Formats: sequence, C-alpha cells, structure tokens
Amino acid sequence: MIEELQLKANGLNFRALAAGPADGPVVLLLHGFPEGAESWLPQLEALGAAGRRAVAPDQRGYGGTDAPEGVDQYLMPNFFDDIEGLIDALGADKVDLAGHDWGAIIGWQFTSQRQHRVRTWAALSVGHPHALAQVLGEGDEDQRNRSSYILLFNQPGTAENLLLEDDGARIRGMYAQVFPRDVEDRFITDLQRPGRLTAALNYYRANLTPERFQSYDGAPNPIEVPTLFIWGEDDIALGRKQAELTERHVKGPYRFVPLAGAGHWLQHQRPDEVSRLLLDHVGAE
Repeated sequence: MIEELQLKANGLNFRALAAGPADGPVVLLLHGFPEGAESWLPQLEALGAAGRRAVAPDQRGYGGTDAPEGVDQYLMPNFFDDIEGLIDALGADKVDLAGHDWGAIIGWQFTSQRQHRVRTWAALSVGHPHALAQVLGEGDEDQRNRSSYILLFNQPGTAENLLLEDDGARIRGMYAQVFPRDVEDRFITDLQRPGRLTAALNYYRANLTPERFQSYDGAPNPIEVPTLFIWGEDDIALGRKQAELTERHVKGPYRFVPLAGAGHWLQHQRPDEVSRLLLDHVGAE
C-alpha cells in the first residue's frame, strides 16, 4: 500500500510517496527529468512488500515539493543537503540510495561526497558524471549527438515555450508512452504550473552546460559502497561508452547490468526486472 508523506528537509517542504513498514530499512529513490515520485511506483510496491521502507520524494522544484526561485537554488550542493535532510527526516543513519536520470547524477555525487550516509547505491541510466564528462570532453560524436538537447534546455524561455506547447506534446513524446496515462498527465500538469518547468530545467542550467559538468568539491572520491548500475542498451540519451567507463570510479563491489532492448524509462519499461535487481542489491550485506 502506497502512502503520501510530507517531509521537512533543508528548509523545504517535500512531498513523497512511501511503502513498506515504517520501521523497515530505508530505501530512498530519486527521480529524474521531467518526472516525479510516481516514476518509482512499481519499485515502491516491490520494495515495500519485501519489508523495506521505500520512499520516493518529489525532488526540489517538482510536484508537491517546494520550488525555490533562481538558478543558484539548483546547484549541486543544495541537492546534497536535500538528501541528507531527507535521510534525517526519515530517522535513518544510512539508506540504500537509488536514482534515475538526474536522480542518478545527483546520487553519484552525493555518494562520492557523503558515503557515511549511504549503505548501497544504485544508478539507473546515467553513469558516473565524470565518465560522461570524459566522453563529452573527448568529443565523442555519438554521445554529443545524444546530448544535443542540452543546447535547447539551456535557453531560458525558448525551452519552456517549446516543451509546454500543445499540452506538453514534446514532453509526452519523450515519455514514449511508457508511463500509465494518469501518471503522464500528472507529470505534465505539475510542469504546467507557473515556474515549475523552469525549476526542472534549472537542474541543467545550474550544473550541466553544453560544454561541461561543474565540479564543486574537487576530484571525486571513488565510490566504495556496493554499487549497481542498470543501463538500457537502447537509451536515446546515454550511450555505451559512458556506461562502460563508469566502473573506473567505483572501488567497492560493483555490478553493471545492461538491459537489451530497454530504453531510458527503465522503472516502468522493465519494472519487474528493475525491482528484482534492486531487491537483490539492497539485500546484500
């Protein structure tokens, strides 16, 4: 049974979905662009049924969570403090952390910088940010073509107008009819609220320009906690090279699972497989 929570973290009000026993080990699930907590519905059910306390928040700027104004409000250190605040609000010392898309970008860096709060880490779709930055920096034509949408997302006003016209037709096209219609409609309705799509695009504008990722804490610390990386071989945005280079940044136990025939929206496109992989991963001691 999935319940809705209101959590206070880092001075913001967060809406979250949760499943499983309130005293179960916490699994914190971070969504990406342009989604919300509902992107994790299949995994919330599976993890909750297995006795975990699975929690998926609407991240800063999304859904029922506060959306502070200004690009600087979406710099990476703010997300770190959000996650640590959520962990505290859930009464946990450490969590099993998982992230998809921007949730993965944030989760990789949070785990690198604050490993004392993470028991296990699982990334979906996006490899280690420094692996992706290396591929882009080397001028890899395949990944540059896949990432070309970033040019549009870094154009304030123009991006919002194009993405929201015709009832968000371009965003709906991105979803590729993977989400149930009611979930898709909720995401679009949330993004149509004043300032909300701008908040979502500020993740890019604050941290990911067409040229580079910004680094806030110097060289990354190698990931030492058990790490799972699930990548869809047909992902339109993230290519194989960034996926294969990711292992260079992990010193702890590491499992890379490429899913043949899978695209970007792994949680709903391959729900049973993703849920099983996460359960196996968080169950490992």
